[in-house]
Amino acid sequence: MSAIAGSPSVGVPGRPFYLAAIAGLACALVIGKTLPSTMDAIAAIIAPLCSNAAAAGSPLDTVEPIGSYALPNVPGKRVTIVRVFYGPGGFTRAHRHAGSVTAYITKGEIRSQLAGGVVETFKVGQSFFEPPGAVHLVSANASNTEPAELIAVFVADEGAQLTTFVE
Repeated sequence: MSAIAGSPSVGVPGRPFYLAAIAGLACALVIGKTLPSTMDAIAAIIAPLCSNAAAAGSPLDTVEPIGSYALPNVPGKRVTIVRVFYGPGGFTRAHRHAGSVTAYITKGEIRSQLAGGVVETFKVGQSFFEPPGAVHLVSANASNTEPAELIAVFVADEGAQLTTFVE
């Protein structure tokens, strides 16, 4: 017996060990088969957000889908989460979003300005909010030498184009 009363010693395989190993392999197989189709579904939902790569300020600026979920308690609405990476000096040109957006800074510093507001700089651990339809005039890495990133959480109508660039 091991130090935990009633449990078998580590390294002494028994029937429960084999059953757990088989169950673990079965779960890994199921996850491996369903993960690609799940990621394809998420990518299709988030594609409108990422559709205009030329809007970025540098080749290092990217948007990475994290997840997208229908809100069962708010019919017709969906929450979508993305990670936005800005390379040094990177930016996104002026745009607006179909729904509400909350951004949380995870790396570096981000400069942000909504139409009618002042330019603000947000640091790691800070967040900002964009109401639906607000024009986001400035969304940029505050550094020309270091990368920055944020997590953006959108709440918008099901099927809405999340980002529209302003001319």
